[in-house]
Amino acid sequence: METWKKWTLAAAAVLVVAGGTRAAGWWGVDKSKDKTTLNYGLQSEIQTLDLSKGTDQYSNTIAGNTGSNLLRMDANGKPAPDLAKSIDVSEDGKTYTAHLRSGLKWSDGSSLTAKDFVYSWQRIVDPKTASQYAYLASGVQNADDIMAGKKPVSDLGVSADGDTITFKLDNPMPQFESLLTFANFMPQKQSLVEKQGSKYGTTAEKQLYSGPYKLEGWNGTNNKFKMVKNDNYWDAKNVKTKTVNWQVVKKPETMVELYKKGEIDRAGIYTSPEIYKANKNNKDVTKVPQAASTYLEYNQTGKNKFLANDKIRQALNMATNRAEATKQASGGIFDTATGLVSRNLTKAADGQDLAAFVNPGYEYDKDKASQLFAEGLKEVGETKMDVTLLGDADTPITKNYVDYLKQAWESNLKGISVTEKFVPFKQRIQDQQNQNFDIVLNNWNGDYPDGSTFYDLFKSPTAGNNDGQFKNQTYIDAITKADGSDANDPVARSNDFKTAEAALKDQANINPLGSWNAYYLVRPNVKNVVMNSTGLPIDLTHAYRSDK
Repeated sequence: METWKKWTLAAAAVLVVAGGTRAAGWWGVDKSKDKTTLNYGLQSEIQTLDLSKGTDQYSNTIAGNTGSNLLRMDANGKPAPDLAKSIDVSEDGKTYTAHLRSGLKWSDGSSLTAKDFVYSWQRIVDPKTASQYAYLASGVQNADDIMAGKKPVSDLGVSADGDTITFKLDNPMPQFESLLTFANFMPQKQSLVEKQGSKYGTTAEKQLYSGPYKLEGWNGTNNKFKMVKNDNYWDAKNVKTKTVNWQVVKKPETMVELYKKGEIDRAGIYTSPEIYKANKNNKDVTKVPQAASTYLEYNQTGKNKFLANDKIRQALNMATNRAEATKQASGGIFDTATGLVSRNLTKAADGQDLAAFVNPGYEYDKDKASQLFAEGLKEVGETKMDVTLLGDADTPITKNYVDYLKQAWESNLKGISVTEKFVPFKQRIQDQQNQNFDIVLNNWNGDYPDGSTFYDLFKSPTAGNNDGQFKNQTYIDAITKADGSDANDPVARSNDFKTAEAALKDQANINPLGSWNAYYLVRPNVKNVVMNSTGLPIDLTHAYRSDK
C-alpha cells in the first residue's frame, strides 16, 4: 500500500548496533514499561492524510490506524467486519451489500453514514482528484468511463440506502473484499473535504478520523506526533492503548539504538546488511513475510532513445546477474526475484506460490547481452550510451544494488557509461511520477493478497504507477482477461498472470531484482500487534503493553 506503496529502505548505516538491550540507567528513561503508551518510528515523513491521494507506506500506516473501512484484516490476514457488521455477496459475485453498524461516529462526534463511503469512492475515481490509486476501482460499474471523463461520478456503481451500501461490479473481482479494508477507500466526510479544499489532509487538524485512534500534533512537516485513542470509534472499549507516539527516524542504525534504549517498540534490521548481520541473533528478532519486490523501471516514453529500443533493454536485463546482485546488495536478507510479483503474496490455482507459478525464466547471459547491446546501438545509430540510474539517497541496499549494476553493465556491455544518482525518497517518487529519470530502482509492496495488486500497475501506459509509460499489448490483454472474463476462473486467471509475466520479460519492460523478507526487533511485552505482508504494514488497533 507503494505511495506510493513504494518504499524507501531507510537511510545509510554508519554505526552498527549489536548485542542486547542496554540498561535504562545508562540511556535514560526506559519507555518500554509504560502500559498506556506505545512508541514507534517511521522511516520517512508522512506525505499526506488525504485518503484519496495517499500512496506511500508511511502515510498509509497512520491512515490505516486512524481510519477504518467496512472490513479490517485480522491476525490471520483475512478480511473481518469493522465499520460494517456484515457484507452479503450475490451468487454471481457482482453485487456486494454492506450493512453498517448502528450509531457510527466520526472523531468529532458527528454521524458517520453510508453516504460518506459513497463520496469516498466517487472522489477517488473523479479525474479532478487525480488519485494515483483510482485504477483500483476499475471493475466497479462505470468506474472506467468516469476516470476517462466520459460519465459523471454520480454514475458510479456505489450507492447508499440508510445504513446499507451497495456495490455493483461489471464483473467479479476476487480482490474486492480486500479493497474494503484498504485505506484509500475508507469513508470521507464531504463537508470537511470541501471546506478544507487544497488544505484537506495536510495537517492532523484538517482531517476527521473513523478508526481506533486520531492523530494529534502533525503540522504537515514535523517529525514527531502521536495517535490518541478515539473514544468515538465503535469498538473503543477494546482499544487498550491510550497513546501511540511516533517519530520519523531515517537512519536504521538510529532506529535500532532507540529500540535498545527502550524508546521505541519496533526496529527494522532488514534495511542494511550490516545491521542485519549484527542483530539477527537477538532474541527479539521476528521475521515478517513481506509481499514486496525491488525492480528497475525503464523510461520508455522516448525521452531516452536508447531505452526505447527493445534490444538495449533486453541486453540490460540479460547482463544482470540477479542472484549475485541481490546477495551482494542485501547480504542474504532478500531472495532473488523471479519476476515482477513477489513471493509471499498469494498462491496460484495449483497451490504453488504465485511467484513460482508465473516464473518466466529470466536469465543471465553476458555474451548474448553483449550481442543484443551492439545490435541495439546500431539500430539507434550510436556507438556509445550514457544512462543515469536513480535510487533513494543513503539507503544501503539501494546503494549496493546501484553500485553492483553500474559495475556489471559497464563490464559486460561495451560502450555503456552509467551515472549513479541518489535523491531523497520523496524526491525519487516525484521524479518517477514526472518521468524525470532514465532508469529507476523501485520498490513495490502489495496492497492486498492477490496478483492484481502487482499486475494492475502496468495495465495501461497511463496507469498511475506505470512510471516508464510503456505499452505491452500482450500484457494488457492478459491482465484484462484476468480482471474480466477470467475473474471467476482461478486456473485461467493464474495462466493469465503467467502470460503477463512472460510478456514483461519478452519486451524487457522491467528488470526484477529482489523479493523481500522483513526482520524486526519487536518488544516482547507489546501484544496483539498485527503485521501484514500486504496493505497496512502494522495495525495497532488492539495492541497493548503487558506486564511481561
